[in-house]
Amino acid sequence: MSFKDKFKNFFYLEEEEEMQEKSQPAPAQPPRPEPPRQAEQDWRQKDRRKPAPTRPQEGPNVVSLQSIKKSSKMILSEPRVYAEAQDIAEHLKNKRTVVVNLQRIDHGSGTRIIDFLSGTVYALGGDITRIGHDIFLCVPENVELSGEISEYLYDEFE
Repeated sequence: MSFKDKFKNFFYLEEEEEMQEKSQPAPAQPPRPEPPRQAEQDWRQKDRRKPAPTRPQEGPNVVSLQSIKKSSKMILSEPRVYAEAQDIAEHLKNKRTVVVNLQRIDHGSGTRIIDFLSGTVYALGGDITRIGHDIFLCVPENVELSGEISEYLYDEFE
């Protein structure tokens, strides 16, 4: 028995049973037709003839990387006056990450800028994090922050 026949018999055990029944002597009564098995056998033969269904080709699965490049822009900002906070807020509205360095501005104006940016980030669903002495990271909602910078470094500068 060839490998092909063994493989075929492995999956179609019912055909083998039918062959064994036919080889046994027939009973005194005439055999009754068994339509369910015949229908089952016809169904298998039809399945053998049909090719496997293929997925229709709708078009190439190409994704433009232009949109990814535009959304991954980071802005470095070093405001010198409070009025520049609105420009930083515009970058956040356009889903850009902004690093704000407040080392060149007086403490009072820096506090006002951070208050303004905190409200902007909150309204946009983003996040603001202190990453250094007078340096803040503002991210829109499409950017996820992970990790921490220890407070030990902040204490050294103050």
